[in-house]
Amino acid sequence: MSDEKHRIAVLGGTGDLGWGLALQLAKAGYPVNIGSRKAEKGAAAAAGVLEAAPDVDVRDRANPDAAAWAEVVIMTVPFASQRPTLESVRDQVQGKIFIDSTVPLMPPKVMRVQLPEGGSAAKQSQEFLGEEVRVVSAFQNVAAAHLRSGEMDEEECDVLVCGNDPGARQVVVDLAEAIGLKAWHAGAIDNSAVAEGLTSILIFLNKKYKINGAGIRITGHVGE
Repeated sequence: MSDEKHRIAVLGGTGDLGWGLALQLAKAGYPVNIGSRKAEKGAAAAAGVLEAAPDVDVRDRANPDAAAWAEVVIMTVPFASQRPTLESVRDQVQGKIFIDSTVPLMPPKVMRVQLPEGGSAAKQSQEFLGEEVRVVSAFQNVAAAHLRSGEMDEEECDVLVCGNDPGARQVVVDLAEAIGLKAWHAGAIDNSAVAEGLTSILIFLNKKYKINGAGIRITGHVGE
């Protein structure tokens, strides 16, 4: 794992998943900007992180400003907000690693897999942002409640990391492992369709079996 502490922007950091990631990454020593569309919500989210972890480096900015400042950008917004958010930061993320955790949930049928045209939300991001942006898909299957609760545990959920650039995938694998999760290279951006679709299944399992944040585990022994 690299010891480099990238500057990280979490777009949509006022939501449950984004706030949880911002908290865990800040606790792991990364400088974090919480991006938002509304200044008051961003300020409240940053204040909440500082209350939970007083000594971390976290600030709030508008999404484009946060993206411009960061070296690695994480987008954690609802599917309906994906395209507007991409449009607002397209220029600022050129040449950077862009992590897309978008899940194409389409209410009210959120327990039914409904992938968008083109195959996956992350692939749509790659096509819109262009080849100069290294889009990586990750964190769709991690329950926000686990991230927000405090200390992470590898037993909670594995992270599937998809993207066309292996080096960018490795950066994301390192970020996930820095906050206590087990992460796996899962191939090209096209494979993100599996992680995105699994979220609807996990939501179904949570409801059916009353699980508090179902996750996935990759089993088997890794060869030398």
